[in-house]
Amino acid sequence: MELGIGMFGDNVYDKSSNTFQSAGSRLKEIIEEVKYADKLGIDFFAMGEHHREDYSVSAPEIILSAISSVTKNILLSSGVNVLSSADPVKLYQDYSMLDLMSDQRAEIMVGRGSFIESFPLFGQDLKDYHELFTEKLDLLLNIRKNKEVSWKGEFRSPIHKQTVYPRPNREIPIWVAVGGTPASVERAGRLGLPIIFAIIGGQWRQFQQLVDYYKETYLTHGHDPKEMKIGVHAHTYVGKDNESILKNYFPRYAHQMDKIGRERGWNNTYTEQQFTYGMNENGALFMGTPQEVANKIIDIIETFNLTRFVAHLDTGRPMHEELMQVIELLGKEVYPIVRKHFSVK
Repeated sequence: MELGIGMFGDNVYDKSSNTFQSAGSRLKEIIEEVKYADKLGIDFFAMGEHHREDYSVSAPEIILSAISSVTKNILLSSGVNVLSSADPVKLYQDYSMLDLMSDQRAEIMVGRGSFIESFPLFGQDLKDYHELFTEKLDLLLNIRKNKEVSWKGEFRSPIHKQTVYPRPNREIPIWVAVGGTPASVERAGRLGLPIIFAIIGGQWRQFQQLVDYYKETYLTHGHDPKEMKIGVHAHTYVGKDNESILKNYFPRYAHQMDKIGRERGWNNTYTEQQFTYGMNENGALFMGTPQEVANKIIDIIETFNLTRFVAHLDTGRPMHEELMQVIELLGKEVYPIVRKHFSVK
């Protein structure tokens, strides 16, 4: 069982000046935050990819490489790389280098992308959204499996008896990140790939059917049940008491949810009632006191038989000092409670 943290590299927003924090300062903060997480014994870090003013990380592999030089044990993964708009050859080369530099701590987490800015940026047509991911995942897995690659697809030129260098000293783990799409769950299960569910809203127990569908598909296609890996990635915030979370964190979380909602045409305002509902034992927000958050993590691990939980920390754009405090509470209080419950050192 692995207990980790994830970020998208959200730049802090200053309401008074209507400006975002500079990407350079946020990148330096992220490195310090993950360095501290490693020191505290947190198992895993996932870094997202975005191509927008309000996020600082467009290439997870770059900042993960920087982090690898100041950490010793923490696993380093994308969370996610938008594979549909990426070049699988270059992606595998980048993570091969990261894996070699970090003594086999690199992982690739791929997804189709809930933000679409990367598609026109890299010359991809959104009408090919689904087909692009399917084809590029096939190529990525082919590169990982075979030293000499011969491959042909629809959206890029074929590869004939080529070797992708450098070669890592192992098969780099490749996880598939999914939301609530059954087709994505079926693909991961059929291919025998580890899966991680992004649970953002509603009740987390609503994902039971998708988790069961993955398990059934995985086993039906003959994959080893001992190798099955299932994770959850959820918005997380830990504070000393819920009153301070509602006062200090909720307004910023709601501001970001409203911004994304307007961009996507949802035309509704994120309310305190929604937030507190999400914080209850069945809600999708893993937020509250250390004991409350630990209890909820234990519950979801037992219910879904998870092998990994990733606490996503920077939604709402908390300040660096605040994130350091949340990481400390996770590393010193929350995760030790969870490990003790499962008798994991």
